[in-house]
This record gives sequence, C-alpha cells and structure tokens, in this order.
Amino acid sequence: MAWLAKSLHSSLGKKLLMAITGLFLISFLVIHCGLNATIFLNDGGVAFNEGAEFMGTNPIIRTMEIVLFGGLLLHIYDGLRLWLDNKKKRPVAYAVVDGAANSKWYSRSMGLLGTLLLLFLIIHLKHFWYFSRLTDGLASHTLYAEMQAVFTNPIVVIVYVLGCISLGYHLLHGFQSAFQTLGWNHPKYTPTIKSIGAIYAIVISAVFAAMPIAFYFHLIH
Repeated sequence: MAWLAKSLHSSLGKKLLMAITGLFLISFLVIHCGLNATIFLNDGGVAFNEGAEFMGTNPIIRTMEIVLFGGLLLHIYDGLRLWLDNKKKRPVAYAVVDGAANSKWYSRSMGLLGTLLLLFLIIHLKHFWYFSRLTDGLASHTLYAEMQAVFTNPIVVIVYVLGCISLGYHLLHGFQSAFQTLGWNHPKYTPTIKSIGAIYAIVISAVFAAMPIAFYFHLIH
C-alpha cells in the first residue's frame, strides 16, 4: 500500500482525490437539494418531514451519512494541502498579477470560497444536523418547524444566502475542474460540460438560497 500513499501525496494524486471527493459531494447535493425543495410544496412541511424521517432512520442512509462525512473531511483536508502547496511554490507574490487574463476570479479564489463554505457548513450542521441527530429536539417539534424558527433571524438568513452564493461559485469552478482533472475533457464535449456545470451551480445554489428567504418572508407556511 506504500505506492498508494505515495501516489496520494503527489501533486497529481492530490488533485485526483480532490476531483473524486468533489464529484461525490456534488452527487449528494442533488439528493439534499431535492429533499429540501419539497418545502416549496407548501404543504406545511408534511413531505419534507416524511423525507427527513426516512433519511434519519434508514440504516443504509445512516451508513452513507458516515461515508459522506468522511468524503467531506477528506475533501477539506485535500483542499488545504493543495492550497499550502501553492503557497510554497509561490512564497512571494508577484509584483504585478493579471490573473483575469488567464482565469476567472472565482477559480483563483477557491481557498477563500472554501473557507467561507466551511464556516457556513459548521453553522448549518449546528442548526439542523446537530439538532436532529444529537439532541431530543425532534421530540418537541419537527425539523420543518426548526427551519421556520431558525430563519426568523435576519442575520442568519443573510449568512445562509451569502453561504449559498459562495457555494455557487465554488461549484461553478469545481464541477468543470473535476472533469478536467480526471481527463474527461475534449474540444467537442468540454463546452457541454461547462454548460451543465454552470446550470447545476446556479440551480443548486438558488434553491438553497431561496429556502431561508421564503421562510423569512412567510412565502411558505
């Protein structure tokens, strides 16, 4: 297994690990977004609570939850390694930097966007995962009712919306970058991948951002 450890510590290995864990998390976001979007059925949270209860009690889902956390931690760790590697390669900043000539600003700001996402994720997990998994809060009211309560605070709503904007830019770069790292790029298919990635990033981040806004302005009940 020494060859595997050596490969994962190489520059290419780190990028491959980032791509694989990134695509894994991207697939999870589709499921998470789909479940959360049921709040827009405006049925008082019936469909959402049923889905949340299934996700919280099904043994297969609970096992995958552990795998998900492992993938998330690995993605964060690998992202930090890549960021440190880039800092070591360029310990002194260039006197003049024209990054816009070669890449989008969000591609050059993945470290910052990743940090903002991490802070947002900690807040999100505290509000909902910790509440539903590690407390007896569900004994007194549902997860939907908890969402209603959390999103009465305008500061929390603003933080969530900013977090979703960061997520959108992170996905905008990460989706395309993952396919490129894995070698799945071709002049014929790359434009399609970019378009799908852009649509995915916008839809996912927009749906997540719409939830706290809808609760705060009482657009759903």
